Amino acid sequence: MKIKEMRITCSTILLLLLFTGCVDGNKAYVRKAVSIMDKQGIFATGPEWDNAKHEVLAAMPANLDEARDIVRNAGKVAGGKHTFLKTESEVTEDATSTDWEMPSVSVDEYGIAVIKLPPFSGNRDEGIKYAKTVLDAVPDNIKGVVIDLVDNRGGNMYPMIAAVHRFIDDDDILRFRTRKRTQWILLSYVVQGTGVEHMSRIECPVAILTNEWTASSGEATLLCFRGLDYVRVFGSPTAGYASANQPFPLPGGDQLILTTGCDVARTGEVFCDDPIDPDVLTDTPLEDALLWINK
Repeated sequence: MKIKEMRITCSTILLLLLFTGCVDGNKAYVRKAVSIMDKQGIFATGPEWDNAKHEVLAAMPANLDEARDIVRNAGKVAGGKHTFLKTESEVTEDATSTDWEMPSVSVDEYGIAVIKLPPFSGNRDEGIKYAKTVLDAVPDNIKGVVIDLVDNRGGNMYPMIAAVHRFIDDDDILRFRTRKRTQWILLSYVVQGTGVEHMSRIECPVAILTNEWTASSGEATLLCFRGLDYVRVFGSPTAGYASANQPFPLPGGDQLILTTGCDVARTGEVFCDDPIDPDVLTDTPLEDALLWINK
């Protein structure tokens, strides 16, 4: 063999080895994600998942972007629409993000408090501040309360629930149902876990406002009031992400955010990918809520 031919052959072999190594790494990425979904995904059972899993494991992603797309598509089968993938850069960005705001409280001349609960994704100290912003501002003698969950897309539900825990008269507020078991969520545990003092209940009518952007932990906060006879919900149906998510690490620093459970209200109703309807469908939720409380 001539020297030139040998160089070409060696270069070809090297490229093949590099390509094979990349493919193997990308397949390992996919296999890791599929293994997690298979064990934990709320919908990862039955023929649809078996077919999707077979196709995914047979795929040959040529690069990381292809592997990520394969995992994203499989995640929609295993976990529904609330499942998604965070790239390594997105994980880092979220860890340092401060893109959220504190709640606000106002009390009108009739003694009705309006509490705006925005999304929350801060740390423990910030969660305490979030909850206490509401707890310290609401007087004991209010005549009614409006809890505004409009545009609350979720995050950490604990500070949200702790902020309005004085209006809930039942410790059994919510359940998460996974494929294998049901986990009860107690109000006392949520308040303690947030890091604030458990305060006495304020007895008054409670109106809750929702819209199509009320999602995830915003919906979980809404469901904590489900079935209570002094509560009424005004607005439009929620986004339909009433489910429990869990982050799982993937090779390279990515994260699979997988839906592992559905929200179950105290009424026994199961919610997951379906919107939650209000009691009163209205384009003027605050006005209608105030009218209802005053009556």
